[in-house]
Amino acid sequence: MKTKLTLIASAVLLGSIVTNAQASSHREAPNVTRMPTIDSSDFYAFNSYEDGRGDFVTLIANYIPLQDAYGGPNYFAMDPAAVYSIHIDNDGDAIEDISLQFRFKQMLANETGVALPIGPDGEQKMVHVPLKNVGGISAADQSAANFSESYSLTWVDGMQSSGTKTELMSDAGGKMFSKPLDFIGTKTFSSESAYAEYANAFIHTINIPGCESPAKVFVGQRKDPFVVNLGKTFDLVNYVPVEGDSAPGANDAGGFPGGITQSADNDDLMDKNVTALAIEIAKDCVTGDGNGVIGTWTTASLPQARILNPDASFNHTEVNGGALTQVSRLGNPLVNELVIGLKDKDRFSVSHPKDDGQFADYVTHPSLPELLNILFKDAVNTTLGTNMDTIAPTNFPRMDLVTAFLTGFEGVNQQATVTASEMLRLNTAIPAVAADQQSAFGVAGDDLAGFPNGRRPGDDVVDIALRVVMGRLCYPVPVNGTDTDLGLCQPEDANTGNVPFTDGAPLDASMMMTKFPYLANPLAGSK
Repeated sequence: MKTKLTLIASAVLLGSIVTNAQASSHREAPNVTRMPTIDSSDFYAFNSYEDGRGDFVTLIANYIPLQDAYGGPNYFAMDPAAVYSIHIDNDGDAIEDISLQFRFKQMLANETGVALPIGPDGEQKMVHVPLKNVGGISAADQSAANFSESYSLTWVDGMQSSGTKTELMSDAGGKMFSKPLDFIGTKTFSSESAYAEYANAFIHTINIPGCESPAKVFVGQRKDPFVVNLGKTFDLVNYVPVEGDSAPGANDAGGFPGGITQSADNDDLMDKNVTALAIEIAKDCVTGDGNGVIGTWTTASLPQARILNPDASFNHTEVNGGALTQVSRLGNPLVNELVIGLKDKDRFSVSHPKDDGQFADYVTHPSLPELLNILFKDAVNTTLGTNMDTIAPTNFPRMDLVTAFLTGFEGVNQQATVTASEMLRLNTAIPAVAADQQSAFGVAGDDLAGFPNGRRPGDDVVDIALRVVMGRLCYPVPVNGTDTDLGLCQPEDANTGNVPFTDGAPLDASMMMTKFPYLANPLAGSK
């Protein structure tokens, strides 16, 4: 009984530190909090599970986190000075072999914007309106829009800074791709289904150089797919972060007495939107000469210098110059929040995977479990009458975390050439699993098509990360129905490694769409 209580108490204490993260990568470093338009919130890479699309991979980079749907009148445009990129390493050297670069433009209707005649006859003046639309908008009629965004898409073979660049074109021959307005509300778009129809009109088919199969691209607002319990965590962990039911969602209180149970009410991002950059590409166009495993990540870059215009006007608010400088980076979820030390978070944001050796100590000797031990070991032992030496994993260096974050798992998502680096690794040869068959726990749930083999929108990476950090990989994990010892560490190395940690915020594939761009339609600013 004492052993069980010790595990549970340790889990509560773990929750007080580890779950204290603002979502997957929302506002993850001090510098990006000042530049929300280039803040990458989540990144996904997975084998497409839409019917008939099994030969494709989908890559999704989400930006501009924590969008309130009602956030008008300007809503959430992308930064025209930034370059948003999705990178692919297909040979294992932690250097991009392919990059897809998105560059945005914003425009007013008729170049100067909609103006209305104001005043009595003979004294009228044409006055420009303050809103982004002046009437209803639909897939068939967008004439009432006062603002629009478009983007170009560049394919880079080789390193982003020096590779061969090709400006991509749609199958209709255009080089600029349009982006839908954010979901202003159901008066503007008449209904949620009408907005869905409108947004779908912005899924573009594109031609990739040297690739026989056309790709798809979509950029637009989506419901934030990430879920996390924030408010109660900040309230001195006002819940017990261990599953309270015999199984998630069982509603039988058959788990730990008082433990948190799964509820959508625990998701503090349930009312937030994001902006997604989504692209679906044929597998044989991205795998190169490697073993079929690709390493992927997203970055956003800005010119080094920005001089503000004291006489600002639309599209003339500043002058930007100098070399492009990376300011945001995201591959695996939660790394910059839960692994990288505060003093190096901005350094990680501007770094490249090939240089990740500088951050190795954060993975091999993670500070959060030890901080937990320093703060709470004595209190736990005194309260429970135990004499534990530590409540943190003791296997150093933490090869379980090195494998999960830096090298991938042999036979699952490890590249033929292994370069320790932080990338989201996806084995394109492992078949996709249909949405209704996916495990939210990915590989740990006996579903090799899920996280950390890439990441699907329905993978519950918060619960997975909580368990891995405290030693879940020291215990056998199910592989093809058989419990398998990974040989990375042993149960005696992790006192709390087999505890069902959870923040109580449920996530699964049923909350997403089953076809490109997969993420659910955004929440309406007004209904």
